[in-house]
Amino acid sequence: LALDHGIQIRGAEHFNRIVHPWSCTAVPVHDPVSGRILGVIDITGGEDAVAPATLPLLEAAVAAVESEMRIRRLDEQNSRPRRSAPALAAPRVVPPPVLSVLGSDVGRITVGGRAIELSTRHSEILTLLAWHPEGLSVDRLAGLVYEREGSIVTLRAEMVRLRKVLERIDDSLVPLSRPYRLPARLELDAHRVLAFLDRGAHRVALGAYSGALLPTSSAPGISDIRRELSERLRDALLTDASVETLLAYARTDEAAYDAQVWRACLRMLPPRSPKRSAVVARLEHIEAELGLQQVATSNLLA
Repeated sequence: LALDHGIQIRGAEHFNRIVHPWSCTAVPVHDPVSGRILGVIDITGGEDAVAPATLPLLEAAVAAVESEMRIRRLDEQNSRPRRSAPALAAPRVVPPPVLSVLGSDVGRITVGGRAIELSTRHSEILTLLAWHPEGLSVDRLAGLVYEREGSIVTLRAEMVRLRKVLERIDDSLVPLSRPYRLPARLELDAHRVLAFLDRGAHRVALGAYSGALLPTSSAPGISDIRRELSERLRDALLTDASVETLLAYARTDEAAYDAQVWRACLRMLPPRSPKRSAVVARLEHIEAELGLQQVATSNLLA
């Protein structure tokens, strides 16, 4: 409760000697709207209670609980009678949409249980608008989408096509203009990764990170978001993650040649860990590869 994130306490680490025979893993549960701590989900027992898999298990359980509370809150709001003038129609309820853009060249938007694949350009535009909920001027959005200048006319034509696509999916998603903005919150799978990192749920965040954001996109704004997300994940894992989580990250394509990550794994592993030999071998491979690349570069310069 004091740290406001998941924690594992082994027997003798407890302040009170009377509970030294027990170990426990606990993760706080937050109100999905206010962020206030509601309580804690805890597992108490022997050594199994602090096994490496226990903390991500509880973090996933808490994420499911908070998602269920969020859904119930929306259901309550939707079923609550609205006071309005008889001549006015009740405002339309917007279903919670999610745009998945991690590890894929195109985005997939999920609304009301339906998943629709978007074009690369439409994925880029929606991602940028979701990342900037306050809205973007036409000049700013054009600069974030296109690498060349003078693309405002091209952007406006693309926005017309995007609006037509979204009208067929759900017209409540159609962007507004002046500035360009979304009428309702569009959650990115990238937002979920950052939310897990902010709560200290590093292993769950890594599990939710299915790859770089729109990896083949060259849109300047997308490149910025991709780099920010990647750096925040890397920094958080290097700073606070367990060795098992850091090893899982090191084995991803993104960190496969990141010597700093592999060295951190080596430092964190116990001296007699059987995993050390594989980490050392990987570091030697990385250094050899980098050495060959440096030689090749020197030959080219010569």
